[in-house]
Amino acid sequence: MPGLRAVIFDIGGVVVGSPLHAIAQYERDMGITPNAINRVVLRTGPTGGWSRLERGELTLDAFYPVFESDCAGAGCTIDAREMMRRVGESAVPRPVMLEAIRRIRAAGLKAGALTNNWITEGEGTAVLKPYFDAFVESAVVGWRKPDPRIYELVCRELGVTAAEAAFLDDLGSNLKSARALGMTTIKVDDADSALAELERHLGLTLR
Repeated sequence: MPGLRAVIFDIGGVVVGSPLHAIAQYERDMGITPNAINRVVLRTGPTGGWSRLERGELTLDAFYPVFESDCAGAGCTIDAREMMRRVGESAVPRPVMLEAIRRIRAAGLKAGALTNNWITEGEGTAVLKPYFDAFVESAVVGWRKPDPRIYELVCRELGVTAAEAAFLDDLGSNLKSARALGMTTIKVDDADSALAELERHLGLTLR
């Protein structure tokens, strides 16, 4: 297997706080069955409001009523605007990850971002872009993980093969596609454990 030449990071739940945690807290606060909202995302699939938002086909304002309807169809009443406000507040950068990215690049390796996201009116991901050699966003390119095409795109932008890249994500379904392409994959449940595993792969001290 070729040596690793690049590390690709998911953003939400890896480089910044987890939207999944924010949604889980919203469910607890609203008395919604745990994981009900995620089940709606999975059940509605590519044609659902969440997937369309992340492919850039819906603005946030257009998304709110669509996703509320998706959830209502599953017997789940939500305020999508309030839920997404909380998701936005959770997106605080994790200093330990930013330092790891800095060290990766200082060692001569490439760092890429591969994120399922949506178009926002604020600064959004702009503050993070200088940390990376390539920054691929689902809402910009029109594909979302786990579509293999978006992984292939970020590798092309980094100038590496899939086998030369490690990929960190907090969702197993996203890692599965990366693994199938030949990437080294690391599931991020907490930042320190994930970085310890990455250190072993790279032979670098990242913290």
